[in-house]
Amino acid sequence: MSLLIELISRHWEILHSLLVVVGLAIYVAASHTLNQRRHPSAAIAWVLGIVLLPYLTLPLYLAFGSRKVVSSRLLQATRRVAVAAHSKYETATNATATRAQQLGMAMGLPDPVTYAGLGIHEDGSQALSALRRIIDGAKTTLELSTFIFGRDVLGDEIAESLKQRALAGVKVRLLIDGIGIYLGGYPDLKNLAEAGVEVARFVSPFGSPKRGRTNLRNHRKMVIADGLHLWCGGRNLAAEYFEGDPRPILGSKPWLDLSFDLDGELAGLALHQFEKDWAFATERPSPEPLPSQSPAPASATLAQLVASGPDQPDDTFFTLLVSSCFTSEQRILAVSPYFVPDASLLTSLMLASRRGIEIDLVLPERSNHRLADFARHRSLRDLVAAGARVWLHPHMIHAKAVVIDDQLAFAGSANLDGRSLFLNYEMMVAFYDLEAVRGFSHWIDARRQESAPYIARRPGMLHELAEGLLLWLAFQL
Repeated sequence: MSLLIELISRHWEILHSLLVVVGLAIYVAASHTLNQRRHPSAAIAWVLGIVLLPYLTLPLYLAFGSRKVVSSRLLQATRRVAVAAHSKYETATNATATRAQQLGMAMGLPDPVTYAGLGIHEDGSQALSALRRIIDGAKTTLELSTFIFGRDVLGDEIAESLKQRALAGVKVRLLIDGIGIYLGGYPDLKNLAEAGVEVARFVSPFGSPKRGRTNLRNHRKMVIADGLHLWCGGRNLAAEYFEGDPRPILGSKPWLDLSFDLDGELAGLALHQFEKDWAFATERPSPEPLPSQSPAPASATLAQLVASGPDQPDDTFFTLLVSSCFTSEQRILAVSPYFVPDASLLTSLMLASRRGIEIDLVLPERSNHRLADFARHRSLRDLVAAGARVWLHPHMIHAKAVVIDDQLAFAGSANLDGRSLFLNYEMMVAFYDLEAVRGFSHWIDARRQESAPYIARRPGMLHELAEGLLLWLAFQL
């Protein structure tokens, strides 16, 4: 042992250089073969880390460094789809919807499809009533995907309902994120399994065979009954996302959140997405891609499933959002719990404001992530200086939605930060029906009216340096 230590001490420069070369070779090879397209700050951080501290950075890269996990088959299919993208939806009723549909088609997203019975939940009570109705009404199949499953009054109720459905002969599957499962108190999985509920963890941090993907979390939230009924949005299956937990020990106050439910073809697309996520989590063959459908008439009530994350060739929601900001004609209205945008998204919002587009962004005055609150001020100062309006709500808002020109609405699970836009598996829905868009606009506007305007203040030098350092690291947080 002493001889080994002596050799290392004499030749540590050679060993360090060799490890740097090996680390950079692994980084380049992985980036090329896995079709990685990294955020510039992330790429710089990984390269500098490998050069300066390869013995620490290389193991971290192997555990956390993978971003895109897209197969070559999917990439080829996306390229084929892009050829026909610009001619398929020329009959849309407005320019905003046309551009979004064409761009989504070019990125290989499922075709816009019809839906019916949209219910936008005004509060946690309405959301819970809709959730109970869909779960209790399932007759053959019931699928649930969530980041957090609480061990609280809400989680216990849902767990009992799932067991009852499984005992009644319904095929019940529950997909929980491998990190999120520990954040809500850890549900009683053994009890669920004994009742016949199939449970899978999405990339567990301990002993996962998905090398390099521990940092990629499944943040999608959906409940699908019989492939016909969909409940979706930003709510995790825990008490604070609905009505809170009144019990003294586990007590929690409810947050303001946004979810919705609907019926029809869109629920079938959500089921197909769940099947792909389930196959990935359980290491089974992924289902075949859905066949392309004939365009629906422009007068139909249409929506488009926008899955984003490492399983997509492109950063789909981010791309649609930035494009919509650049081409917006009247107004951009958004709500998010966190606002730590990258330079492209921030620039698109600032330029939209400077050319006269009304921009209203609603955020919580204090979120549940203090680092995100600290990091957001630089972007908010720039946005307000460009003429946008930022509103701070007195309560915690966990809702995620964006409305463009009162003609297009995005709603679902994605926050306006780097983790959601580039790292997480997220699911949004693009609504093209004007009545649906007005409904989401009304919900955000109601929260805006309850809020106070954000007042930008010039930071001190140390504060500004700390902001810059945190923003540089934020992409990997």
